[in-house]
Amino acid sequence: MLNFIYSFFNQPAMIIGLIALIGLVVQRSSFNKILVGTSKTVIGFLIMSLGGGIISETLGTLSPAFENAFNVQGVIPNNEAVIGVAQNMLGTELALVMGFGFVFNILIARFTKLKYIFLTGHHVLFMAALITAVLGTAGFHGVELIAIGSFILGSCMVLSPAIVQPFYREVTGSDDIAMGHFNALSYSLTSVIAKVVGNKEKSTEDVDVPDKFSFMRDSTITTAIVMVIIYLIVFLSADSNLVLELSNGDNILMFAIVEGLKFTAGFVIVLQGVRMMLAEIIPAFQGISEKIVPEAVPALDVPVLFPYGQNAVIIGFLSTLVGAFIVFLCLPFTNLPLIIPGLIPIFFVGAGAGVLNNAQGGIRGTVIGGLINGALLILLPAFMLPLLGDLGFTNTTFGDVDFAFVGIVLGHASQLFSKTGIYTIVVALIAFFVVSAVLPSRSSK
Repeated sequence: MLNFIYSFFNQPAMIIGLIALIGLVVQRSSFNKILVGTSKTVIGFLIMSLGGGIISETLGTLSPAFENAFNVQGVIPNNEAVIGVAQNMLGTELALVMGFGFVFNILIARFTKLKYIFLTGHHVLFMAALITAVLGTAGFHGVELIAIGSFILGSCMVLSPAIVQPFYREVTGSDDIAMGHFNALSYSLTSVIAKVVGNKEKSTEDVDVPDKFSFMRDSTITTAIVMVIIYLIVFLSADSNLVLELSNGDNILMFAIVEGLKFTAGFVIVLQGVRMMLAEIIPAFQGISEKIVPEAVPALDVPVLFPYGQNAVIIGFLSTLVGAFIVFLCLPFTNLPLIIPGLIPIFFVGAGAGVLNNAQGGIRGTVIGGLINGALLILLPAFMLPLLGDLGFTNTTFGDVDFAFVGIVLGHASQLFSKTGIYTIVVALIAFFVVSAVLPSRSSK
């Protein structure tokens, strides 16, 4: 049973498919519509995931060359490494916290004004591991740990998309979908900054391109050119023996060009998968809204935003990378541990922030917001690393902002006040949700 829970949350396509199936069934749709809607939702999500996998694979090749080229040494944030330790420490509790956390998510959405259903399974797993590890170290165990951990997890699954939604709505033009990616602090803060310093009338998507460079108006071609240049610079700057090892002996120039184009292909695949999934999941989710959680909003993974600002994706990524690298260079002059910019979280978080920032502050807001976003992706994991060491995690830390923030808050609360600190946070969350539940109803649609 526990293995099934792990497998279920490690297959987010199945979660999305199950939600689509439930929505269509409660709408009493025909068998044909249920079959087509559920299948296309799952297939669309899998297409999106495969595209994301290609992007991650090419960035995984770029990362060691990047570290070598710029002589980068330190700790690379790695969510999966933390999961492995947590499963060994508290595997049973972790599985149950994941499952009941989703139940609390639905209950909170059902009885409060926060109507978000968090559907990004791997992020649920990561947050569950963090919360379980902190609570276990604070002295919680058994039913107490599972109950408190599940409630905190369910709370995070509702609050994170709620914080981002005002900015998300500016991009999508509606409340049909929300952000299901635990970087709400970064997305929201950088969007506020982008609005203050930028000008949304000058969008990244409206860059004036001379006729002789009209091919640059095609975002696919722009992405390909930018990424091929990046791969060429990094691979040619790195040790040739390392690059030859990464390329299995292929010519370095050709390898760089192909990797840059593979990245672009992955990006195009992501966009196609998003379009297919959204075409099915939004109508299916109306059944959830009508019968189970009134006005329910699905919170989906960050690539869902990419079609809304394809130039902003690349500008946000590059700006975030620059911001992260600047802070990385400053860390040796502080007492904080050295955190290496991880290219995979920097791309996905930077891309999502880029789209959100562009809607608030145009090109200038996207660039400045990206710089701040990159700084947060280095600073918060750096603050989190010593705390994780105290919890039994050696030389590893989470790469996403919300994980670091929640870990820092829970960890210090437990270190300073033991269980009392955790219970104080739980009471504060309950009070907030009670107030939300009893306030006069107001539609978010």
